[in-house]
Amino acid sequence: MKRVGIIGAGTFGTSLASALAEKGAEVLLIDQNRDIIQECAAEVSKAIEGDATNIHTLEDAGFQECDVVVIAIASNLEGSVMATMNCKELGVDMVVAKANSEMHGKILKRVGADVVVYPNRDRAQRLAQTLMSKGSVDLLEISDGFSVAEIDVPEPLKGKSLADAQVRNKYNVTVLCVRRLVEEDPTRPRELIIPSAAEVIQPDDKLLVFGENKAIDEIAQKT
Repeated sequence: MKRVGIIGAGTFGTSLASALAEKGAEVLLIDQNRDIIQECAAEVSKAIEGDATNIHTLEDAGFQECDVVVIAIASNLEGSVMATMNCKELGVDMVVAKANSEMHGKILKRVGADVVVYPNRDRAQRLAQTLMSKGSVDLLEISDGFSVAEIDVPEPLKGKSLADAQVRNKYNVTVLCVRRLVEEDPTRPRELIIPSAAEVIQPDDKLLVFGENKAIDEIAQKT
């Protein structure tokens, strides 16, 4: 079971918490508003009244044990920055932070956010689906129902060429490019490859794919 922490019980945070709980996630929700926390307590695994800018509060609540934490307090710049820093200090592998402007997003990235999103309430269901998949959360919705996403290589594609794997025919997505580790120095930025049909997909590659959201979700589940 995936454990997801959510900091902030506003409209987006509570919508995301509900969507994740419906999908079977263990959800930890924290906010300073006692009334909202009491209202949400029945829907999530654990609802905590507390200040996420205090690292000890997060630690006592168990946020360091989360697979991913979503910082959903974009209206409070200082609070979102402090919460992001605290989560990374606690060793959370994946911190997804909500931003309300490009500058806010840059600041969150600078202090350690792994992914920055700019969603509204309508996107909460979509983010929940992405977080619950085995693939990457790096996703850009470009029109209703269609997205570009970076995913890990699905098992059926490993060691096969795009032609042999028949990606478009079988999975209804298009591989736009491949990001591959530099063999001589894996610490360097990945090499960008525009693949031909003969390109053999390596197990550690990252694939940038385009398609319907449902098709992307399905192929991401195969990683």
